Amino acid sequence: MLSSDLEDISLHINNKISTIKTTLHLRSIGKDPALETVLKKIGKDMFALNDLINAFEVEVEHQASQLNSLKELEKSFEENLKEAKHLKENIPSHLPKKAALQKWIKSAKKNPPLPLPVQEKDNITYTYREMTSIVWTPFVLCTYANNIQWYMRGRLTYDQINRVIQEINKAVVKKYKILQQPKGALNNSTRKLLYRFEEEETKDTKGQYFFVDDDIKEFTNMKLDKKFQGMLNILRHCQRLREVRGKGLVRYLLL
Repeated sequence: MLSSDLEDISLHINNKISTIKTTLHLRSIGKDPALETVLKKIGKDMFALNDLINAFEVEVEHQASQLNSLKELEKSFEENLKEAKHLKENIPSHLPKKAALQKWIKSAKKNPPLPLPVQEKDNITYTYREMTSIVWTPFVLCTYANNIQWYMRGRLTYDQINRVIQEINKAVVKKYKILQQPKGALNNSTRKLLYRFEEEETKDTKGQYFFVDDDIKEFTNMKLDKKFQGMLNILRHCQRLREVRGKGLVRYLLL
């Protein structure tokens, strides 16, 4: 047997002997009446200390739970921040800028669109006052577009709907810019358009901005197919347009 093994055995035996001596000493102390009060106080302190340890463990568990909640909140915040950055970097180009929109709103409040003077009788001379702003139909919000019934929307996307609105607004602006100009400043082809615009006016369109299919053909590259008619149905559903029929012509009033 190695000497190190003998030393380990000797140390173990000595520790056991020391423990036994300590136990016998404590037993003798416990039988001493003079130390009974001290031992009771120590016992109470031990119970109080045990309660404190239990309370500390409960608090540690509570703090650990709060830490997990904060980590989940941090993760959720990072995801929201990532989505916000994505939205900021991918704002649709057709949406009006904030400054331009505010400027347009202020201009509309100061200079509301003037009604178009229209006579009920045919074959009359129309006069148009100069308009400071031309009303255009607002874009459809994404949340509203997503709520359109599937049978009506089909495969059309939010961006496609707003691109059609953008083209309609472009056609309306070009049409009413022609109506603002004096006839003498127009060439023959533009003057023919002006006469057509005047003939299409009725008492139901008085003071309203509207367009017809020929305006879309004239001022945009859109095709007047079933898809376009489906778009018009959606815009009527979204209360962007209203139909006025008469004299074999359908007029779409901007709302």
